[in-house]
Amino acid sequence: MGQEKTVQSKIGGYISTLLRDHFGKGPTSVYVSIAPPFVTIHLRGFLGSTEKILINQNESRKVLEIRDLLMVDLRQSIKMELYKLVDLPVKKLYADWNLDKNTGMLIGVLENDTEIVNSKTPDHVNHDALIEQINLASKRAQKEPINTQIAWLNDRTLLTRREGIFVEIEKELIKNGFIEELKLAKRPLEKRLIEQANLDKILKQNVEEIFADWDFEDDLGYMVLMLEKKGKKE
Repeated sequence: MGQEKTVQSKIGGYISTLLRDHFGKGPTSVYVSIAPPFVTIHLRGFLGSTEKILINQNESRKVLEIRDLLMVDLRQSIKMELYKLVDLPVKKLYADWNLDKNTGMLIGVLENDTEIVNSKTPDHVNHDALIEQINLASKRAQKEPINTQIAWLNDRTLLTRREGIFVEIEKELIKNGFIEELKLAKRPLEKRLIEQANLDKILKQNVEEIFADWDFEDDLGYMVLMLEKKGKKE
């Protein structure tokens, strides 16, 4: 347990410094969850002064575009540093932001990620009903996934991976280089549909935040649901 805390602290310190150096301001807190083959890094209190000005001028989309561009540049160095720092072999790295709450999420997929291991669904959650509702929301947005997997990283962090979700028009947009436009359009749509799915009743916990990103090459969708603290829901 102590060693795990040390790993999380090292990752948190590194990410805070990196973001401060490149965005002008680091997050006020970083919460790291590791459950192979995934690692999530939840950022709180993350919004720079220039970004605040842009948001006040109704330029939230521009903030998201800039962050996505910076992450493209930082992705490889983050993966290399996590391996050097804590021997964490991150194969793919994704990111999403909640500008309303000044939060963000980095999602790392480790090497040998073909199988989600050690991820038992809590006894109070109906696993099949949860998968069904996630698939239904995906179907309403585009199409039903070929395969949907769920990973519980801890009692507040639920990650889903959906395979085979893009329809033909999306594939054409990807082929023609409109990935950023597609990403910015899909995020609010998919999050809204997950909110409408009313997963709270199945999870027996409120969903506080939803983060989403995609692997456009391999036709995969990742989503992280941050749940409320246990004991908070009546």
